[in-house]
Amino acid sequence: MNIVLLDGYTLNPGDLDWAPLEQLGSFQVYDRVKSEEVVEKAKEADILLTNKAKITREVLEQLPNVKYIGVTATGYNIVDTEAARERGIPVTNVSDYSSRAVAQHTFALMLHFTNDVARLGESVRAKAWAQSPDFCYSFQPLTELSGKTLGLVGFGSIAKQVAQIGHAFGMRILAHRRHAKPELTHPYVEMASLEDVFRESDFVSLHCPLTSETQGLVNAERLSWMKHTALLINTGRGPLIVEQDLADALNAGTIAGAGLDVLSVEPPSLDNPLTEAKNCLITPHVAWLAFEARRRLLQMAADNIRAFMNGTPINVVN
Repeated sequence: MNIVLLDGYTLNPGDLDWAPLEQLGSFQVYDRVKSEEVVEKAKEADILLTNKAKITREVLEQLPNVKYIGVTATGYNIVDTEAARERGIPVTNVSDYSSRAVAQHTFALMLHFTNDVARLGESVRAKAWAQSPDFCYSFQPLTELSGKTLGLVGFGSIAKQVAQIGHAFGMRILAHRRHAKPELTHPYVEMASLEDVFRESDFVSLHCPLTSETQGLVNAERLSWMKHTALLINTGRGPLIVEQDLADALNAGTIAGAGLDVLSVEPPSLDNPLTEAKNCLITPHVAWLAFEARRRLLQMAADNIRAFMNGTPINVVN
């Protein structure tokens, strides 16, 4: 079969081996494809792989050869799954390949605020320590995580990893999930209402899926529930936050800061209000990007295809 990957660069900028996919058929990979190029690049594909390139109903109508669509990510809203189902095309995704990496990045964002490592390191390089009258200095009070409350919105595989790390730091862990499942409780995790998570936490970390119900979940009202000293962390989905509301809250000192790895539009527009908001650290959607996570993702995408070829498809989302 002809396998076409429309946007392979972020998955593999050159440090991974494409062999798991090359072994399955004739394999063509493009670094990135513009929306108007999708049909032309995918016209010979039996198996179509995409990460961010949109596969709409209109696109599918022009691709009669496609028998399978694989999303090389967990979120699959870039594919019209209903249109694919109508054509008998299974759509698969890859989940839980980056839980540890995303949890690690969540704490990297938190520690940026509590330990101020980058600014202190830059000051030493600028000779500030060499000119200091004291043997140590800081620009802000440094903060222990131990004893602080970490609130998790969503309690899937990534949030569970975050909870485990937070517990190891000695934090109190609160978690909210819209559909609570008693059998999924953990001994060191307190399940709580959404309002209690926002009101009681020193750190609120978002780990819920993006749905019609969660879009704009973090708005002006819920930000007003937070402590003035609290920090908001988002390694989930950008549209979970009303960005102007968060920018206003940061600039007004309603909350102390925000660490974000995702935005509502990526790359962001030049006038995104968060890029210049006070105490807002933004990284360019890299929480999933660890080498080990990408290697797992590549292998799991290949496993999905192999299962489809064997007549026993797995991880089908439509």
